[in-house]
Amino acid sequence: MCGIVAYIGPRKAHEVIIKGLKRLEYRGYDSAGIALLNGSLNIYKKKGRVSDLENTLEDEKLASRVGIGHTRWATHGEPNDENAHPHYSFSKNLAIIHNGIIENYSSLKQELLNKGYSFKSETDSEVFIQFIEDIQVNNDCSLEEAVRLALTKVVGAYAIVIMSKDDPNMLIAARKGSPLVIGIGKDEFFLASDATPIIEYTNEVVYLNDYEIAIIDNNELRLKNTQDVASTPYIQTLDMELEAIEKGGYEHFMLKEIFEQPRSISDCMRGRLNANKGRLVLGGIREYANKLVNADRIIIVACGTSWHAGLVAEYFFEEFCRVPVEVEYASEFRYRNPIIKEGDVMIAISQSGETADTLAAIELAKSKGAIIFGVCNVVGSSIARVSHEGAYTHAGPEIGVASTKAFTAQLTVLSMIALRVAHKKGTITERRYHELLVEMENIPSKVEKALELDAQIKLVAERFKDAKNFLYLGRGYNFPVALEGALKLKEISYIHAEGYPAAEMKHGPIALIDEEMPVVFIATRDSSYDKVVSNIQEVKARKGKVIAVVTEGDALIPKMAEFVIEVPKTDEALMPMVSVIPLQLLSYYIAVMRDCNVDQPRNLAKSVTVE
Repeated sequence: MCGIVAYIGPRKAHEVIIKGLKRLEYRGYDSAGIALLNGSLNIYKKKGRVSDLENTLEDEKLASRVGIGHTRWATHGEPNDENAHPHYSFSKNLAIIHNGIIENYSSLKQELLNKGYSFKSETDSEVFIQFIEDIQVNNDCSLEEAVRLALTKVVGAYAIVIMSKDDPNMLIAARKGSPLVIGIGKDEFFLASDATPIIEYTNEVVYLNDYEIAIIDNNELRLKNTQDVASTPYIQTLDMELEAIEKGGYEHFMLKEIFEQPRSISDCMRGRLNANKGRLVLGGIREYANKLVNADRIIIVACGTSWHAGLVAEYFFEEFCRVPVEVEYASEFRYRNPIIKEGDVMIAISQSGETADTLAAIELAKSKGAIIFGVCNVVGSSIARVSHEGAYTHAGPEIGVASTKAFTAQLTVLSMIALRVAHKKGTITERRYHELLVEMENIPSKVEKALELDAQIKLVAERFKDAKNFLYLGRGYNFPVALEGALKLKEISYIHAEGYPAAEMKHGPIALIDEEMPVVFIATRDSSYDKVVSNIQEVKARKGKVIAVVTEGDALIPKMAEFVIEVPKTDEALMPMVSVIPLQLLSYYIAVMRDCNVDQPRNLAKSVTVE
């Protein structure tokens, strides 16, 4: 959840770190801090944005070539200056930045209190660094060894970077359950929660694995695990451009990412799908492809927007592959006693590839012999590495906290996987298979056309920006789109919104409908169209305000709805990639008109890497 940046090398450390923290604010923005070493170890931290911290940095001690920085999404302790990272050890010889949660921090803290230690903050992270220092002092060992011993005793998730006043040429980092990447430059090293702060300086990186410790000392990188076994760093080349993490003239990253969807969907299909040749190839799914084809059932695990993508995939797999699919909240899956048999197939979906609950669900399923297919966006992420096989979405960096282009890219990948499986199984006719391949190739142009509704959707947003509640309704493939539309509105505008299957309206939600209630219907031409028309009539009879997303050329619904948004016609199974576009834009413009922080909505972070 939080953002970590650290640097050691010839540059001014604080400039590298501050710029990096700004790029990581989508991971947390409750508070920020930086520690620099220049004779003494100095920590500067501030509640609020990175810019608030930057305004306090007017000190000659900033001339440092080594430092660590952090932007926080609060877990232990409220957002304030004291709970902001970095944290000193008791002697102030050490400083730590930490992403994750130490589950046994309370017992460790009590042990330290009994020894006479005191604490300035309410955080588990300060306990962590004091515990490390206590081990170092009592065992008269090196900091490297103290960190290793501490990691064998803490329980929970962590990505940490530690610096020492006594070792000005050294940084020590480690991870378990929270991402950490090391950039390798010429006589310099960059550490961060993801690659966005690093790409400006180098494209050579090492992704730390769980239980791995990195020691950067005197211009050398060494790796070992918590069992003191050394390993050779595996250097990878980043496939990312600096312009991909800039706003590119858009007011917000979210708007940029909404308008990037024609390209991101095309990128997702590039090299994989060729309708003219009837070719659909997924290079990441080979060795275990037959496991998918022969699966007796498929379990999909995900959270948030990715869970909604999984719901759409359930319709797709069941219709075309004729295999039962269960879509599970990853956050619930591990806490019950799920029935998993050896050889079961799990598809894990996550934009970041670091979602803690999804990783835990994968770990549980793998322990029972399941085959895991990962669908994620971030190359080298944890889910990509722990899955047996899978596919990247290739959507490019998504900086806005509210997911948009990642959702449509996930739908694209999941649809391609399902079509590939259906074709190999023979559960889809050749004619239908080719129809869908052709229509998938046309989706980017149809999304582009839907984006041309921008000005019209602004007018709808202006009309309903002060609403207290929204209801989103859809049937079939468009039911998960209703859920996603409601989630987007909640996330960034703070308006209460609920999504339902349209048929469920009569089973409770209809009681909420009056002349103050805007109801968004995803009412495109499909097999449920007549039923949705009936649902619209029921809302109109109760004076609800209807906003309808319809297929262009619809002559019936415009006679009933106050506002109509026409999207291009496409196949019912692929419509979610098009029908979601107006809902993304509607939530965006309502949030802007309400003066909400669109890219960094309150209480939310981009990657939920702690439970």
